[in-house]
Parts: sequence; C-alpha cells; structure tokens
Amino acid sequence: MKTIATLLFAGVVQLGFSSAALAETELAKIQSAGVLKIGTEGTYPPFTFHDASGALTGFDVEIGREVAKRLNVKAEFVESKWDGLIAGLDAKRYDAVINQVSITPERQQKYDFSVPYITSKGVLIVRSDNTSIKSFDDLKGKKSAHTLTSNYAQLARSYGAEVVGTDGFNQSVDLVASGRADATINDNLSYLDFKKHKPDAKVKIVATQNNAEQSGVLIRKGNPELKAAIDKALNEINSDGTYQRISQHYFAADVSK
Repeated sequence: MKTIATLLFAGVVQLGFSSAALAETELAKIQSAGVLKIGTEGTYPPFTFHDASGALTGFDVEIGREVAKRLNVKAEFVESKWDGLIAGLDAKRYDAVINQVSITPERQQKYDFSVPYITSKGVLIVRSDNTSIKSFDDLKGKKSAHTLTSNYAQLARSYGAEVVGTDGFNQSVDLVASGRADATINDNLSYLDFKKHKPDAKVKIVATQNNAEQSGVLIRKGNPELKAAIDKALNEINSDGTYQRISQHYFAADVSK
C-alpha cells in the first residue's frame, strides 16, 4: 500500500510540474518563435485601423508593438471582425487580443487580462438634427448600430433598443449620419478622433455613461508567466514616457489618467 501511495503522490507531483511547464511554455514558445501574434480588428480608429497607405496602425497597434518589443519579439497582427475576434483566441490563431477589450467579470471567468492600459466612457451618438433622443432611456424602441457582440450592443439592448449589426465604429456612425439607424453607443475617444477628421459629420453626443470602462490585453487562462511579462511591459511603457507619446499622437492628451 505504501508503494501505491508513493506512486500516487509522485504522479500528483508530476502533474503539478507538468501544469507549471505548460504555463511556462506559452511565453517560452513566443520568445522562441520571435513573434507575438496579436488579434485585432483593423477597422476601429483611432485604436486599430489602416492609414492612407493601407498600413495597419492605431493606438492599440502601437501599444501591441511596444509590448512585443519588451518581450524581445516582433508583433504580428492577425485581423478579424470583432464578432469573431475572441473566438480566434480560443482557436489559438493568436496569442493575445489587443482591441479595446473591456475587462468584465464575465470575460474574466474564461480569460485572463493584463493590467488595464486605457480607460474610456461610452457616449450616445445621434444624428445632428435628432431631437427625440436625449438620454440612454430614449433608446427604447429605436434602432442602435453596433457590432453585435460588443458591450455597447448589450448596453443598447438593456435600454430596449433594436440592435442593427455593423462591422465597426465607422459603419455604425455612417448608419446614424445617413438616418438608417437612430443612434449608436460608442467609445468617447473614438468619437473625438472621428470628429477631428470629419468635423462636418452630421452627428452629435447627447449623453455620456457615468461609469468608465477599462480595457486590457486579453490572453488565454493558465499562462501566468505570459500575463506577468505583458504586465511588466505595460508598466514600463507607462513609466518611461512611451505611453504618453503614443497617447498625445492619437488623442492630443494623456489618456493614462
């Protein structure tokens, strides 16, 4: 019996070591390959989008490149529509998602997040001549444009809106401006960037959320070494002035506060 107990104990210990080894393997594998694969949308300015030359750029893209740099690897971006972005992480198409993914209790049950790297508030956007929607409560029975699985789509539904599916921020705002949707709830920083480039766009903000949302780098659970390395990189980016430089470029303000 002692031999069996000893063997069982040894097996448990071995399983413990195996789990630890697997946890270490994710970061080691990334560093061995020399590439951090990052899932992103590519259609959500100013966070992740294509510039006039067609190159992928944006606030989140630059943060991703800086994180990869501090892991001593290169960033490789894999673009996907929002509705399939997190599923791509499950399918191991990439190692992380950097795309303004809000840190929520529901997501934390299945995934791990880095420390927050940005805070934003949702704003209610309507056509400039709209006088019937003045608050979130006025969304009841109205059409609100969103990517179907976004937090803002869920928020719109909670106020009784009918959600009209879109591919991203630009299409959502376009539907509102053209009158094909009554409203959209979206990120205040995205809206400010949009108006900076299109000051004559026929849209306006009529309400702002009281509660701010924090976004983090999303990774699969069970990879504590990778999470720690990403957290360390983000803290370095913030402390050495890199974050502030990127922030000023896209928002003309320090959005780390």
